[in-house]
Amino acid sequence: MRFVIFTHSLVSDWNHGNAHFLRGIASELLSLGHELRIFEPKDGWSRQNLLREQGQVAIDEFERAFPHLRSTLYDDSTLDLDGALYGADVVIVHEWNPPGLIARIGRHRAAHDYMLFFHDTHHRSVSDRNSIAVYDLRHFDAVLAYGSVIRDAYLQHGWAARAWTWHEAADTRVFRPLSWVKRGDLVWIGNWGDDERADALREFLIEPVRKLGIRARVYGVRYPPEALRDLAKAGIEYGGWLPNYKAPEIFAQYSVTIHVPRRPYVEALPGIPTIRPFEAMACGIPLISARWNDCEGLFSQGEDYLMARNTSEMTSHLSTLLSQSVMRDRLREHALQTIRSRHTCMHRVKELFSFLASSQLVGALEESRG
Repeated sequence: MRFVIFTHSLVSDWNHGNAHFLRGIASELLSLGHELRIFEPKDGWSRQNLLREQGQVAIDEFERAFPHLRSTLYDDSTLDLDGALYGADVVIVHEWNPPGLIARIGRHRAAHDYMLFFHDTHHRSVSDRNSIAVYDLRHFDAVLAYGSVIRDAYLQHGWAARAWTWHEAADTRVFRPLSWVKRGDLVWIGNWGDDERADALREFLIEPVRKLGIRARVYGVRYPPEALRDLAKAGIEYGGWLPNYKAPEIFAQYSVTIHVPRRPYVEALPGIPTIRPFEAMACGIPLISARWNDCEGLFSQGEDYLMARNTSEMTSHLSTLLSQSVMRDRLREHALQTIRSRHTCMHRVKELFSFLASSQLVGALEESRG
C-alpha cells in the first residue's frame, strides 16, 4: 500500500514528541514492504529551533541514525498537493499542521479515493477546544486519537464522525536494553515546556534528589534560568538537548528514571501517559511515575512501575529502588514483557490495519488491484 504522512517534523524531535512515534511507525511500515512518503514544512518550528541551537550537524546525525527514513521539505504556499498525494491509499495528517493545509487536504480527499486520517497527539482537544474546532475535518474519514478521552472529545463535539483510540508506543528497533557502565543514580529525559509541570518537577524530581543527595542528570530543552538554578542547587546536572534515539544509551548509564506528566494529562486527560514511559520501559530501566490515572489499563502499577503521589513517596521509592537490586530487576523484567507483548510500534501498525479493515478499505484495494 502507499502511505503519505504530513507531519510537523520527522527529522527534528526538539520539543516535538510525535517525531518519536512517527519514526517507529514509518520504520515498521517500510519493513512490511509498504511505500511511504513523509512531508514536513521547511520552516517548521521544531526544525528551526533544532537548527538554531544545534546546527546542521543534528540533521546529519539523524540521517546517519535512520538511513531508511527521509522526509520531503515543502513550502505550504507552493505545495503541489496532487503530486504529493498521487497514488496514495492512506494519508495521515498530524494535528500540528496549519488549518489551511488540513482543510486543503480534506478537499482533495473529497475528489479522490483514499483513506484520510487526522492524527491527534496533544491535549488541546480538552485544554484549548477552540484551537481544534477551527480544523475542517468534514472530508476526513476518521481521527486517530492517542487516548480515549481525546477520541470521545472529537465525537461529542461533532468535530469528526468517526474516531479511534491509537495510543503511542515504543520503537523497539531503537529503544531496547543496552549494556553500559553506570555513571549515576537517576536520569530524567524531558522538556520543561510552558510551566505545565514546573511545580510537579520541583515536587517529584528536584526535591527528592536534594533530600537523598543522589547523582542525577536531566536532559531536555526550554529550561528557563530559574529552573536551571533550581537544578544546580539540588546537585542535578543539566545535559541540554538529547537526540531521542540516543536515550537508550543514556538510560543504560543510570539505575532509575521517573515520569512526570504535564498538568493537563493529570487533571483532564486520564489514560494518556505520553510516549516517554513506553520508551523507558522498553530500555529496561526501572520507572517511578508521578501521579496519573491509567484508566485504560495500559500498564500494571506496582509491577511495571511504581507510583508516587507526593515528594515523600517519590523519595521513599527512589531510596528503595536504589538500594534493592532485586526489586529493580523485577520491575525491569515485567515492564519489558508488557512493552514487547502489547506496546511496540508494530502493534500499533497492526491496529492501524485493523482500522482500515473495519472500513473495508483493505479488501477494496486488493480487489481493485487483482
